[in-house]
Amino acid sequence: MAVGVDDYSSESDVIIIPSALDFVSQDEMLTPLGRLDKYAASENVFNRQMVARSLLDTLKEVSDDERDCIAVLERVSRLADDSEPTVRAELMEQVPHIALFCQENRPSIPYAFSKYLLPIVVRYLADQNNQVRKTSQAALLTLLEQELIDRFDVETKVCPVLIDLTAPDSNDDVKTEAVAIMCKMAPMVGKDITERLILPRFCEMCCDCRMFHVRKVCAANFGDICSVVGQQATEEMLLPRFFQLCSDNVWGVRKACAECFMAVSCATSQEIRRTKLSSLFINLISDPSRWVRQAAFQSLGPFISTFANPSSSGQYFKEENKNSEDIVLEEKNSEIVRDGDKFSENVQFRREDVPLDVCLCKSNLRLENNMEDHTQTCRKSLSESHIHLDRSLHSTLSSVSLHSILQEAVDELEQSSGNLNTTLIPEMDVSSPEPSLTDQELYNSFHFWRTPLPVIDLDLELELEQDTEKTLDPESPEGAPEVTVPDSPNITMATRKELEEMIENLEPHIDDPDVKAQVEVLSAALRATNMDTEGEKLVSLDREEDLQDEILIKELRKCKINQDDAVPLISDSVESMDSTINYLHNDSDLSTDSFSPEDERKSKVQDVVPQALLDQYLSMTDPSRAQTVDTEIAKHCAYSLPGVALTLGRQNWHCLRETYETLASDMQWKVRRTLAFSIHELAVILGDQLTAADLVPIFNGFLKDLDEVRIGVLKHLHDFLKLLHIDKRREYLYQLQEFLVTDNSRNWRFRAELAEQLILLLDLYSPRDVYDYLRPIALNLCADKVSSVRWISYKLVSEMVKKLHMATPSTFGVDLINELVENFGRCPKWSGRQTFVFVCQTVIEDDCLPMDQFAVHLMPHLLNLANDSVPNVRVLLAKTLRQTLLEKEYFLSSANSHQEAVEQTLMALQMDSDNDVKYFASVHPSSNKTAEDAMSTASSTY
Repeated sequence: MAVGVDDYSSESDVIIIPSALDFVSQDEMLTPLGRLDKYAASENVFNRQMVARSLLDTLKEVSDDERDCIAVLERVSRLADDSEPTVRAELMEQVPHIALFCQENRPSIPYAFSKYLLPIVVRYLADQNNQVRKTSQAALLTLLEQELIDRFDVETKVCPVLIDLTAPDSNDDVKTEAVAIMCKMAPMVGKDITERLILPRFCEMCCDCRMFHVRKVCAANFGDICSVVGQQATEEMLLPRFFQLCSDNVWGVRKACAECFMAVSCATSQEIRRTKLSSLFINLISDPSRWVRQAAFQSLGPFISTFANPSSSGQYFKEENKNSEDIVLEEKNSEIVRDGDKFSENVQFRREDVPLDVCLCKSNLRLENNMEDHTQTCRKSLSESHIHLDRSLHSTLSSVSLHSILQEAVDELEQSSGNLNTTLIPEMDVSSPEPSLTDQELYNSFHFWRTPLPVIDLDLELELEQDTEKTLDPESPEGAPEVTVPDSPNITMATRKELEEMIENLEPHIDDPDVKAQVEVLSAALRATNMDTEGEKLVSLDREEDLQDEILIKELRKCKINQDDAVPLISDSVESMDSTINYLHNDSDLSTDSFSPEDERKSKVQDVVPQALLDQYLSMTDPSRAQTVDTEIAKHCAYSLPGVALTLGRQNWHCLRETYETLASDMQWKVRRTLAFSIHELAVILGDQLTAADLVPIFNGFLKDLDEVRIGVLKHLHDFLKLLHIDKRREYLYQLQEFLVTDNSRNWRFRAELAEQLILLLDLYSPRDVYDYLRPIALNLCADKVSSVRWISYKLVSEMVKKLHMATPSTFGVDLINELVENFGRCPKWSGRQTFVFVCQTVIEDDCLPMDQFAVHLMPHLLNLANDSVPNVRVLLAKTLRQTLLEKEYFLSSANSHQEAVEQTLMALQMDSDNDVKYFASVHPSSNKTAEDAMSTASSTY
């Protein structure tokens, strides 16, 4: 039977297939809440994910109705119970955005976040699915960082849950993650909540014997907790736990302790740093695990920087603790003033932080009579002469024993003269709240070992002035703390015991070559302590025989102290050793011209940081360290060297000089590159004299190094050269041309950086030097193949025009302008002529020339380009005249011949055959956005 078309003509037989557009139209008919309910109840997981993703948009649609907003948040609570982890994770990703919306609309939906969203976040912290837990942790930290959680909610809803999650019976993974969250949120919630709610549980977790993962998390975040709770809580509650973690059986825990050591040190006092943390750090450096040693050596430089003294570095660990002993290394904001070899003294510091024999290094002395002059001179000579003790005997003498010897020697001289009744060092006032100085603070090893620098013990001179005048102004900056020298200066048994314990701890790991070397060093130190007592006895027996009053007085009368002259920390001129040496014993036949390895070691002794730490830092350049510790250990040493130098101060630069030279000649270019990027900072620390002597040769070597190293010098070329003397600075004018040559010609960023630095260097050189040496480089860069280099060069040339025009006479400026016209304004290449227009545009915008001078020297040549054959040149000319030149007051205030010339040129350009030229010649710059876009396009042409 044939079926015709008419058989399907009835409406009952027509089949209608629904289109996807019909579903869209149905959704559009629903309200926002209706659509939310429809897809939230869907069995399709993707639909429910879409609901979670669109919650914020739904809230924005119903934001005008408070009841609808609350209804949406109630549905969020139901959606949080979804069985599918992906839906819960998607919901948690949207919570911070929803919380921010609730905060902005708080008047209409108060307490919405606290009631509906925060319980979900906290509950998901213990979710069984790892992805959900991770997203909830990230959401919680984001909410805390943006301060969207009230303090009350933190104390009552967040912290209690975290404490429960870290209970002993909690899931292992959840406990570890909860501890990490507690540590990360501590800086956000502040000191009060951290001490009351987080700190007790944190201390318990540090001693978790069952899970090393928990202890590792605690160790990794130990520094953050210390910085939050402050010095007192750190020393009383946290340091005992830190000592336990540093000796943990798991090397990963010890490695985490080494990585956060600097942060922990910043939260402790100077005394704790020196007496406890330094020895603890030495143990980590000598750890059997290579990974622990590697982390310890990386943290060694930063740890040493925490010993910085505000009297020399002018830095503090925290700005709010400027009156405490805590000091911080901030290389970028250093307040060192380059004034000879003196530091700025605008920093207040505590007495116990200042070594006795340098605390008065800049005081002015006034002597009352000839006897005081005589006594002061005697004391000065004794301070000088004790530098030149026999070196073999020095190795066994303790620092305080030398002070005792000198004290008794001066006492004998004073008693023989019969005119002085004062003692060498006054006793501490009983009522003084300041603690007595330690042996190490009493002894300044720099002044002791360094030869042949004349050292003046100004404490003794001030004390003599005290006893003579009987009064001392309490506000005088020359005042010094009174101290007591112990009668028994021998090395204590505690020091020997500590050495013996360290050796015993390392002996089980003697197979490791690095550990074996540490044992040998410690054994040698132990033997040296045993020889100390015998050495002191020898000096006591020979003292009276060597200190002959008549010879000393006769010799010392030649030395006079100017009454009104300030005494520098380091003398600029060093006298000959043969003319000033006075020995304290008879064995004075040793040659001072040759230095043994022991002498070389002694030259690196200082008293700012524990010597053991500095010795380990200096050993980082040893090639064996690269094999036993880390192949990049030299790079870590170079990276932290400016911080270590700032800590030691320029007076102890001799300790680091050899290490710096070794790093500067390292085979790895990354090491040299690190030094090149920081040499300008080191120059600020050392001052102009040490910079000229020690850094300039290395700087010159970097200039001839690989481009990867040269770029470090180039980026801070101005910062370094401005620290040099003008004569030394001019020597580099001949080498600036070498920066135009690179290993790779495509390295255009090198030339761009050169142009940036040349702009800064204009202030350092005279107009003649700028014209003779910098001008050729600038003109070369203006013709560079890369537009980014040319753009910076236009700025360079315009600034050069400004400087030379302001000079007297202004012939250099006129000559430069004529050269610009000749090389670019009349260049046969259109790109050169366009460059001339760009330079003129920059000169106008930056007001580098007065407009009347511009109209005379540059504008005629600029207007001649209106007839240029290349449209790109005419487009830029039209834009410059209309957008830049006519905006100047000189061309707006009064009519003149120059203004008429500009107007005539613009009229000619408006009749140009090129549409773009017409457009820019007639349209004002701010008339519409299209003009700005077109202008930008034309500016970047070619």
